[in-house]
This record gives sequence, C-alpha cells and structure tokens, in this order.
Amino acid sequence: MEFVSLSEEAVRAVSGPGARHAALIEEAFKVLLETPGGGVALSGEAESRRQAKRAVEALAARRARGLEVGLTDVRLAIDEARSGVVGSHHGVRRGGVAAKTAAQARYLEVLEAHDLVFGLGPAGTGKTFLAVAHGAGLLRSGQVERLVVTRPAVEAGEKLGFLPGDLTDKVDPYMAPVWEALTAILGAEALRRRRDRGEIEVAPIAFMRGRTLSHAFVIVDEAQNTTRLQMKMVLTRLGEGSRMAVTGDPSQVDLVNAAESGLAHAVSILEGVEGVAVTRFSSDDVIRHPLVSRIVRAYDADAAARSRG
Repeated sequence: MEFVSLSEEAVRAVSGPGARHAALIEEAFKVLLETPGGGVALSGEAESRRQAKRAVEALAARRARGLEVGLTDVRLAIDEARSGVVGSHHGVRRGGVAAKTAAQARYLEVLEAHDLVFGLGPAGTGKTFLAVAHGAGLLRSGQVERLVVTRPAVEAGEKLGFLPGDLTDKVDPYMAPVWEALTAILGAEALRRRRDRGEIEVAPIAFMRGRTLSHAFVIVDEAQNTTRLQMKMVLTRLGEGSRMAVTGDPSQVDLVNAAESGLAHAVSILEGVEGVAVTRFSSDDVIRHPLVSRIVRAYDADAAARSRG
C-alpha cells in the first residue's frame, strides 16, 4: 500500500464530486484509491501505485496553487503520470487556450514549429478548436493577415446549390461548428469585425480551387472526407508566409468510397517530409463527457474485432 499525506482540501480535489476523480484514477492505473483520513491510500501493483501516486500528487499540487481541479485536469495528470513527465504541459497555451492533455500540448508545440501539421483522432479531442485558437493567436499578433477555415461539404453535396440565399447563407449552417469555435475564442463582436474586413473566411473546400493563400493560417477541417484530388488541391494552395493545419478522424470517412479519402493518403506520403508534422490523438484525449471516451473505445474495439473476423 502507498499512502500520500494530503490536506483535507487536497483530498476532496483528488476524490472529486461523487468520487468521480478517484474512479478515473482507479480505472487508469488498476488501483484501489481510498481516503482513510489525512491523505490518500493506494493499493495495487507496485508500478501502478507509483504512477497513481504521481497523478495524485500533481492534482494536490494544482489545488495547493489555488486552482480548481476538474475532470480534464485529472485526465491530464493521468496522462503525464504514465509518461513520467508530470507538470511539463500545464503551461502550454496558444490563442488564450490551454492544453488539457499531453497530446494537445504536443499538438500546440508542433503547430508553432511546422508549416504543415496533421491532427488525427476521434471527435472531442480538441483538434479543430486548438488549431482555431492557434490561428486566432497568429492573426491577433499580426503574424498572418488572414485565418481561412475550410471543410469538404460531403453531406450537402450538390444540394448546396439549391439551398436558399447567397453563398454565406448556404454554407453557414454547415460551418456552424467552426463559427462556434471562433466565437468562443475571439468573442462575437471581434469575430464580426474581422469577418467583415475579410480577415476571417470560412468556406467549403470546393471554393479553394484556383486560389493562392498567402500570409494566411489555413485550417482544413473534417479532412477525412476530402478525396485524394481535393487534398492535393488544398495542400498546394499554400502561398508565401502561409501555414496549414489539417484535422480529421481517419476512422470516420463519409465518402462513398472510403479508400478514396485524401487524409490517410496524404499522411502516408508526407509524414517525415521536412516542415510536416503529425499529431495523433486517442480516446484518452477526449475532453467532452467522460462517457465519450468509453464510447470511442467501444467502437474501436468493435472495428478491430470485425477486421480480425
């Protein structure tokens, strides 16, 4: 058994509302976490206890600094305790948004250092939101003149032309997740001003053809639904002083022929090329409701079983 002496306040933070934090730690490290008074007791295999202790101490240290401890903080502490680099990612922040997991921190770091970054993984891991935050930060600081977000309108298809209104009216509902992220990061009024000045553009990928995007930060969202030709087209839009983030989940392709997805193909031929970086997220990085991580794992396990069968 391992015992970590903590204040009553730190014990409450580690345990969490309804002991939810404790349950996450127990599940992650296969230990039993108890609070007998004066601290936290951990039972289990030696290595599991050691890693769980790291996570507990990281959470207690956060609370000692006067910071709240939430589920995302618990998941980050678990991730860092496993990797042995506790505390190295808490300060990683871009565009006013802080990383919540080690993978998110790595993602923000490579966005800063590379001209083309692929962010791959399931929904809820912050791939698009963090890319938008990074791009907003570059726009605010004057490092780029425009923020351009594009995504393939697979679901709308040819029906896009039959929707009422002008181009903005037609595509805005489809682009709602991107506008929501921009509003959360910039605020509604600042977003409106920058959009009116042409500094922020959100459009379907088809409208990128024939253009050269100079001095811009470009985000290609839902990229698993691009075809190989579309992916090549949008990647070659980069002009002078521009950078790009490509986000998507290779396991969620909506194309009629999934093998035609341009995302997996692009990563397979570009990973390792100078100036290109790839960050892969997993179900452990999901920062929505805790159940979402378990749902993603269940679907991944089912897909793996089907492929073996």
